[in-house]
Amino acid sequence: MKILVTGAKGFVGKNLVCALNNIKNNFDRTHPSLSIKEVFEYDITSSKEDLERFTKECDFVFNFAGVNRPKDNKEFMEANHDFVNTLLDSLKKNNNKCPVMLSSSLQATLVGRYDNDYGRSKKAGEDEFFKIEKEAGNKVYVYRFPNLFGKWCRPNYNSVIATFCYNIAHDLPIQVNDSSTEIEFLYIDDLVNEMISLLEGKGNRCDYKGLDVIPSEEGKFYYAPITHKVTLGRIVELLNKFKDQPNTLIVPDIPDGSFEKKLYSTYLSYLPKEKICIPLKGNFDERGSFTELLKFDSAGQISVNISKPGITKGNHWHNSKWEFFIVVKGHALIQERRIDSDEIIEFEVSGDNLQAVHMLPGYTHNIINLSETEELITIMWANEKFDKNHPDTFLEKVKK
Repeated sequence: MKILVTGAKGFVGKNLVCALNNIKNNFDRTHPSLSIKEVFEYDITSSKEDLERFTKECDFVFNFAGVNRPKDNKEFMEANHDFVNTLLDSLKKNNNKCPVMLSSSLQATLVGRYDNDYGRSKKAGEDEFFKIEKEAGNKVYVYRFPNLFGKWCRPNYNSVIATFCYNIAHDLPIQVNDSSTEIEFLYIDDLVNEMISLLEGKGNRCDYKGLDVIPSEEGKFYYAPITHKVTLGRIVELLNKFKDQPNTLIVPDIPDGSFEKKLYSTYLSYLPKEKICIPLKGNFDERGSFTELLKFDSAGQISVNISKPGITKGNHWHNSKWEFFIVVKGHALIQERRIDSDEIIEFEVSGDNLQAVHMLPGYTHNIINLSETEELITIMWANEKFDKNHPDTFLEKVKK
C-alpha cells in the first residue's frame, strides 16, 4: 500500500507520517494486517509534479492540508477548499479511485460562533469530498475534529493547550478569561490510531446533531471516539502541578488512558533544555547517601540508597509502611526480624541477580554491604510518601 499524506509537515501530518513509517519499517508490529510500501509526504514546499506523481501512485489519501490562522481571511477558502479541489482533480485526472480522508473541523457545523469564514471553508471542502464520492466512486472519510493537542503542536497558534504548555514550561504568563469554560479535546495519538484503523478497514461512523456526535453505522461522517471534555481551570491546575514536579518530586495520578496522562506527555514535549535535567537533593553522611527520586499521590515513593563498604543501614521497623529493596549494584545481606520474635530471616542479594525483597510491616530490618571495597546501590520503593509528621519509623536492631 502506498499512502499520500498532505499537510505532512504540520502537527497532525507529522505525527501520522511517523506512525506510518514505523509500520512501513516494521518498527511497529502491532498492525500485522498492514503492509505499507511507501509514504508520500506532500506539503506547502512540494511541487505540482509531486502531487501529480503521488496521486497517480497512491492507494489511500489522508488530507491534512489547510490553514487555521491566515493573515487574510480569503486564505481560508484557498487552503481549505481550493486545495481540496486541486487534490481531487488530480486524482480524477489519474483515474485514481482510492479512498480519501478529509480533516475537517467541528466548526464546519456552522453552529453559533462557528458560523465564520473558517467554518465555511471547511464545510466547502466537505462538500467537494462528498461530490467526488458520488461522481467518481472514491470512498470518502470526512472527520470533524474537535480541539487537538499533543507533541509538536504549534504554540500561540490554534491550540490553547499547546500555548499553555509552552508558556508555563518557559515561565511565561498565560491568560484565562473564564476558568469554567469547558472544551472538547482530541489527543494526537488517539487521532492517529483512528486514522490507522481506516487502513485496516475499520473507522467509526456518525452523524451530527448540532455539535453533538451521533454514532451511527450508516452515518455520513466519521469521528475519533476517544475525546476529553475539560475546563480551562483544570488544565491550568494540572500544568502547574507538572511544573512543580521537579521541586515536589510528586507525579500526580495519571491513570492509563486519562486526559491527565496525555496532558503530562504533551507538557513534557515543550520543556526547554535547561529544565530537562532535574537536580536531586541527596542526604549524605559517613555511611553513604539516600536520595528521593519520585513520589506519587497514591503509590508511595522511589528512592536510591548508596552504602559505603561494610556499612549497615536500617535497623528500624514500621507499623503499616512496607517497602521493596532492589540491589542493582554490589553484594548485600538483608535481615528481617518480627519485633516480637527472635527468629531472623536473611536474604543474600547482589546486582548480578536482581531480586525485590519485601520489608514487611512489623519487622525490623537492615541491609548490610558485604563488600569491603565497593559501594552498594539499592533502589527502594515505599508504599507511601515520607511524612515527617507521621514517619511510622521506629529504631530497633535486628540482632538484639
